[in-house]
Amino acid sequence: MKKFFASAAMLCTLGLTTVALNSCDNGDDPVTPVDPSTVKVDPNNFAINLKSGDVLELNAGTTYYMKGAVIVGDGAKLTIPAGTKIVCSGGTNTYLAVAQGGQIFANGTSTSPIVFESPTKQKGDWGGIVICGRASINTGATGRSEVADLPYGGTNDADNSGVLKYVVINNSGARFSDTKEYNGISFFGVGNGTTVEGIAAINGADDGIEFFGGTVNVKNMVSYNNDDDAFDWTDGWRGTAENVYGKRIAANVGNMGIEADNQKSNNDANPRSNPTLKNITLIGYTTTDNEGDGTNVFRVGTYATIDNMVVSGWKTGLTFKDASTIAYFNQAGKIKNVKFDNVGAKVAGIDAALVAGMENSNATGAGDGVNLPSWAKGWSGIN
Repeated sequence: MKKFFASAAMLCTLGLTTVALNSCDNGDDPVTPVDPSTVKVDPNNFAINLKSGDVLELNAGTTYYMKGAVIVGDGAKLTIPAGTKIVCSGGTNTYLAVAQGGQIFANGTSTSPIVFESPTKQKGDWGGIVICGRASINTGATGRSEVADLPYGGTNDADNSGVLKYVVINNSGARFSDTKEYNGISFFGVGNGTTVEGIAAINGADDGIEFFGGTVNVKNMVSYNNDDDAFDWTDGWRGTAENVYGKRIAANVGNMGIEADNQKSNNDANPRSNPTLKNITLIGYTTTDNEGDGTNVFRVGTYATIDNMVVSGWKTGLTFKDASTIAYFNQAGKIKNVKFDNVGAKVAGIDAALVAGMENSNATGAGDGVNLPSWAKGWSGIN
């Protein structure tokens, strides 16, 4: 680089002109990077509805105070660089939503995550993240998201809503009513063209992470100290989740580790919920705490394939309900390599004879048994 500038300086002395340099007298001056954004925002009042063709790239050196909805509409793009901090307040009015056809590129790293949090650090201070894609669901051709009221679902299982890498969502879960509230992250009909690696929902007032149909795959997923379930799926989710860690830390705080459904109105609706889970640890509070029936439940027609699981601190480790779910899990090999640690009962609802075939006392779950795995340390904000 220095040889280039030296040569350019010589050309200046010969009277030649170059457009590659701002100054022939000081060729080492840094070039100001071009901001690709086509719209501008006020970092102190961050709220915007991005339309088709809009491009917004945030600045990692700026703290953004989100005080309303940020919606990435069809044909719009939002880029959030590693290290960006977004402080969220405003209850149910404040959320980040990616609509069908919109894309988010949240490019955090394990050493420089993207962090959403509230100024008071209290649960339920803001909504959460909602992503709506065009992958198939089983409640109809399309649906509308429970929160943000955006359409989702379709026929493109390879749909691409962008990238979520090393994103931490704190203090989410603002509530409209007893039956309607935000999760930390909600995936509505999101396709497997979307990249999700390193997401953590921490200290939220409802579920940590939930999937409503779709085919999105997830790696390195954390749910910690959320007031409802750690992980939910329903309405035909068929993705893969690899490296999953969920933990409750107090009595009567939190619900189930997993609440797994197909469809409540039609248990055999297709496409059927049938994810693949690998390397998963689910930690309850005590074996006598009845919150959420003290278990991890599979019901209303869901299928799943699970390998390498640790369940600890539950009244019942795994519970199976409803005819089609029970019939499926009553087959050997659907769940294997499970370590039951400090549970009142290992399973309920399926043939007890299957337990011996699924157990493995050497199973490591998310990576380190009941301990926080190495892949979750640091960036997730928990120790």
